[in-house]
Amino acid sequence: MDIFIPAICVAIAAYMLQARYQRRRIALLASHLSNFQIEKMMESLTAGYMRALGEADVERGQQIWNLLTTTETALSDQIRRFADGFSTVDEADARVSKFALIPYADRIFPAATFDLRKALAIHANGVANAALHSEVKLARRKAYTLTAELFLMQHTCHWYCKSKSVASARLLARHKTSYKQLVASVSPDTRNAYCGLTGG
Repeated sequence: MDIFIPAICVAIAAYMLQARYQRRRIALLASHLSNFQIEKMMESLTAGYMRALGEADVERGQQIWNLLTTTETALSDQIRRFADGFSTVDEADARVSKFALIPYADRIFPAATFDLRKALAIHANGVANAALHSEVKLARRKAYTLTAELFLMQHTCHWYCKSKSVASARLLARHKTSYKQLVASVSPDTRNAYCGLTGG
């Protein structure tokens, strides 16, 4: 009993510290994202892909694919500007911890972190290459790769705000895709740069 009560107090204190730590990071990321419509455009694009893929009429399907090109270009531009804007954040505030659920782990163990500024630059390049400079001519393959690039960026943002385990759980719940599957689905250039940065 003597050990139980102090242990509960420590757990509550750790939870409160973690919650404050996460709120601060969410606010920082949101302050940069609020200038864009990235989340809304991602939803619009993925919904458009589903419509195009489900269209039985070839001509009508091609029209949808053509319309989606405009959204892809606009979204790529917004992600690039978001990454450029976040690049001005201090290095200490851009660290992403590889440890789960340890308050301020990025400050305590800086060697076990990666830089979100660099990760966002990788994602911006990956999205741009898939949307604008892809050598893949098939629209279906392009949609598959670009969707993976977008979801991986979303996973990285959730990892920054919460933890890798929480980000992976959200990914699985929302998109029925595991983190491992997602990393395997992006372009080789993105995968190599991302895994080199995160140690994945």
